[in-house]
Amino acid sequence: MRLVRSALEGAAAGVLATGAMSAVMLTAQKAGVMGRQPPKLIARRFMPGGGPRRPRPGEDPMTVAAHLGFGAGTGTVFGALSGRRRPLPVFGVGYAMVVWLASYEGWVPALGIQPPIHREAPRRAWVMAMAHVVFGTTLALVLRRMRRNTDGRGDGDGGGPAGGSGDAR
Repeated sequence: MRLVRSALEGAAAGVLATGAMSAVMLTAQKAGVMGRQPPKLIARRFMPGGGPRRPRPGEDPMTVAAHLGFGAGTGTVFGALSGRRRPLPVFGVGYAMVVWLASYEGWVPALGIQPPIHREAPRRAWVMAMAHVVFGTTLALVLRRMRRNTDGRGDGDGGGPAGGSGDAR
């Protein structure tokens, strides 16, 4: 039961972290630093008629649902890995960087959606890295908040790969 609770907390934290990450990406797009949003390109690839370049009917809600779903999924894994501990943001950021590298150097280019990070425009790659830093930080901070006792102290032991101190001070 504890694993299920940890995973569900991670899923909820992942959705909130995806919202924060999306704000960074949309701000960068409005500032002219990013062109097409990767979540939209990924969603287009899996819609009927597949391919990242041509708009599809219904792609906006599909993009939002897919991005939140992926965030919930990655949050679920982090929540389960951290157990009942209150993870420090540094562990959330490390985890998010692994997700970023596995996605944008791995399966995203392998599916022909966009080039790998090392061939991406530097400003775009930097924005995506920072968006993942925001995701990881938010993920860990939300989990820390969720896992507080009523007296303000954590119930986790603080050890392990996603550990943190039990004290939020």
